[in-house]
Amino acid sequence: MTRVTVSIEDDLMEAFDAFLNQRGYTNRSEGFRDLIREKLQNTKRAEDTNGVGIAVLNYVYDHEERMLASRLMNTQHEHHNLTVSTVHFHIDHDTCLESVTLRGSLAEIRSFADKILAQPGVRHGELYSVPGELHVESHHHGADHHGHAHKHEHLKITT
Repeated sequence: MTRVTVSIEDDLMEAFDAFLNQRGYTNRSEGFRDLIREKLQNTKRAEDTNGVGIAVLNYVYDHEERMLASRLMNTQHEHHNLTVSTVHFHIDHDTCLESVTLRGSLAEIRSFADKILAQPGVRHGELYSVPGELHVESHHHGADHHGHAHKHEHLKITT
């Protein structure tokens, strides 16, 4: 184990102590270790663009921004092969939240998210992705009229 000394502004340390207290941490060291692990994992996940996976893109936008809703929908249509579902919430008269569930190439998912989040009028957004492995399998589901097997893809989430 390595001991590290870090300088932190007083208000940031107070906020961190409150965070630790709310979550039941008994010491700062474990809290720092968990945050570092989380940041490293998130960075690795964000940089892994060679594989496939699932993701959720959440973003808040001003629907009064000129043509923004149309641009967002067009971007989703351009990437229809990735989109599994979209949920739209009206936060208030001018603000909406969309949550888009995606599946496919992590590089394509990241590209899609970047296009959405870069739109003028998109105020907040975050992509959460989970890497997986794509498997092509043959199945008999019994619903086929001719009793034939069919092939389809399954995305297996890696743990």
